[in-house]
Amino acid sequence: MKRTPLQNVGLYALVIVIVLQAVFPFYYAILTSLEDGQALFEVNYLPEQVNLANYRTMLTEGGFGRQILNSVFVATVVVLISLTLAVTASYALSRIRFRGRGLLLLTILSVSMFPQIAVLSGLFEVIRYFGLFNSLWALVFSYMIFTLPFTVWVLTAFMRNLPVEIEEAAIMDGASSLTIIRRVFLPLMWPAMVTTGLLAFIHAWNEFLFALTFLSTDSQRTVPVAIALISGRSEFEIPWGNIMAASVIVTLPLVMLVLVFQRKIVSGLTAGAVKG
Repeated sequence: MKRTPLQNVGLYALVIVIVLQAVFPFYYAILTSLEDGQALFEVNYLPEQVNLANYRTMLTEGGFGRQILNSVFVATVVVLISLTLAVTASYALSRIRFRGRGLLLLTILSVSMFPQIAVLSGLFEVIRYFGLFNSLWALVFSYMIFTLPFTVWVLTAFMRNLPVEIEEAAIMDGASSLTIIRRVFLPLMWPAMVTTGLLAFIHAWNEFLFALTFLSTDSQRTVPVAIALISGRSEFEIPWGNIMAASVIVTLPLVMLVLVFQRKIVSGLTAGAVKG
């Protein structure tokens, strides 16, 4: 059905409003991060000066650089472990028929439905029992509770849509289960793995509650907590320029990842079948 000119105008206007609403906060954060002193409190929508003092302060003073590396380590390890376990689990859940498979899938999905605050106290006792308090591995362990069920569920649904014939052909050639996963399924599941891996990375990168609870020293903290704890020389002086600069620094990696893998993300979100 062909749209009328009025419908086209309305559609474009709606798209512009959505884009502005999504992009403007980040754009204004960039503007604020480039200003200093009284210029921070002047409302403007175009850069009047380019002052990188806030970025230099965040990257050279304190331990913000170390905290960025902490976040990179935690998010990367969470993604690698989640995808490794999810691929093998999704193969078993989608290809092997056994009693209670549907109930097991629902149980896996239901785990991720609990709010973080509901499991915080019990998880804190587990972290202390294993001696992981104030360790980055405490975050890796706790984040897996929410990222692993999501990745298992998504990859299981994706693997169910893959033709059984390619697996049967590999079995006829004498391939083992691990060989089938590595040589047959992984190339086909690459778009879905990129999508779920990126979502798991974003969750681990942005998580705040567990990072605030399980880490107690600046050298071990991740960037969300580090930004929240940025303070000025007095309790009445908030360094908005530094906060905005830090926010831009930690947001850029996510933007770059989405831009680099955007085609794989679209393929992973829209894939429903494989053409033979």
